Amino acid sequence: MTAHSQGPITIHPVKNKADLREFVELTFRLNRGDPAWVPPLKGEAFALLTPGKNPWFEHGKAQLFLARRDGRTVGRISAHIDELALAQPAEQGMGPGTGNWGLLEAEDSDTTQTLLDAAEDWLRVQGMHRALGPLSISIWDEPGLLIEGFDKPPTVMMGHNSPLYRGWIEDAGYRPVKQLLNFTVDIVEGFPPLVNRIVAAGEKNARIRIRKVDKRRFDDEARLIMGILNDAWSDNWGFVPLTDSEIAFVGKKLKTMVFEDLIRVAEVDGEPVAFMIVLPNLNEQLIDMEGSLLPFNWARLLWWLRKPKSKAMRVPLMGVVKSLQNSRMASTLAFMMIEYIRRDAVRDYGAKRGDIGWVLDDNQGMNAVAAAIEAKVNRVYQIYDKALGPDGA
Repeated sequence: MTAHSQGPITIHPVKNKADLREFVELTFRLNRGDPAWVPPLKGEAFALLTPGKNPWFEHGKAQLFLARRDGRTVGRISAHIDELALAQPAEQGMGPGTGNWGLLEAEDSDTTQTLLDAAEDWLRVQGMHRALGPLSISIWDEPGLLIEGFDKPPTVMMGHNSPLYRGWIEDAGYRPVKQLLNFTVDIVEGFPPLVNRIVAAGEKNARIRIRKVDKRRFDDEARLIMGILNDAWSDNWGFVPLTDSEIAFVGKKLKTMVFEDLIRVAEVDGEPVAFMIVLPNLNEQLIDMEGSLLPFNWARLLWWLRKPKSKAMRVPLMGVVKSLQNSRMASTLAFMMIEYIRRDAVRDYGAKRGDIGWVLDDNQGMNAVAAAIEAKVNRVYQIYDKALGPDGA
């Protein structure tokens, strides 16, 4: 990641499809030598950035920038504003005047500084007085910069970046505001006796029912789960509500990866109050596909998705309604869902370990659950912010 030449760096707003293609392709060129980097599917990368395809643009706007030096593209960044994030209480991390940047790729520190300057200038013109990032593009996509855990590829839907970026971003005046943790746990042997006792007690409680999702009612189940999510996470740092069209978009994206025995809904007295989503690690397949399903990767992927075997399983989302949070019932439901899915994942999918993340560093409930099942932090992501003075300060 060093510059090939030392000419001036120029910034170019992405204006057309050719620019957008360059924006997407750059990440492949800069990361190809990293054995832990998993190439994203290019079709998904384009969809994320295209108004009309990604419903985030119904309440957000973005400007993409390319950095060039001596005719070569040497970096990229996005600057964006989410109207729903602006409407959140400031003490929860977002709020009025807070814009975002993300999707940073750069060959060197000078390029990084120039790109951040461009993103900050754009946010300032839009009336923002604080920059928070990286977010790619929403808090629900790939939040944070990887600062620990570079040695192994991430599991599905998690980001990976050069370890050099941390110093470059901090040199540009950014300070850490929040860490997101990813936990890993061996799931073959099962969990400690305390967890098994809690699960056994829950099974004797006639008020509790843990059920699998019904894929035949997929849209209804997706709305139900995301409704619980919007309630469960509403007090969390960085929370931005998911809209109906975003829920439908996420559901469509995940539908091929949804397996009924890997997603559980917990009911108490007949009311759905908690859920847990587990995904087989698609990255084990994507890592050598170079971002393309052509010519034959699509067939290989479809074959795998019929009944995937996956060494790792990822828990991207779980939640318990606010009215039950911090109660004994909440931890009982969490451990029951985790244990039921663990059994099926090991028996039917060949899973050896589970990844749980992202978890806010101050989320006491989830950190306690992770400690109880003896999970260990294996990746840490950091979100930064910086005040934007009116004169560039």
